[in-house]
Amino acid sequence: MAGVVNYIKESFGELKNNVSWTPWPEAQRLTIIVVVFSVIFSLVIWGVDTVFSKVIAAYFNLING
Repeated sequence: MAGVVNYIKESFGELKNNVSWTPWPEAQRLTIIVVVFSVIFSLVIWGVDTVFSKVIAAYFNLING
C-alpha cells in the first residue's frame, strides 16, 4: 500500500514541477475549437447518413415495386 501512496505523491510532484501546462486562455480557445469541429463533424455524418438512408430506401422501393 505504501508503494501506491508513494507513486501518487511522485505523480503529483511530476505534474506540478516538470510538466509545462498550456495557458488557461489558450486551453479554452482550443477546447472551443474542438467542440465546434465535433459539432460540425457530427452534423456532416448525420447528413451523409440521412442521404444514404433515403437512397437505400428508394432503391429497395424501386426493386420491390
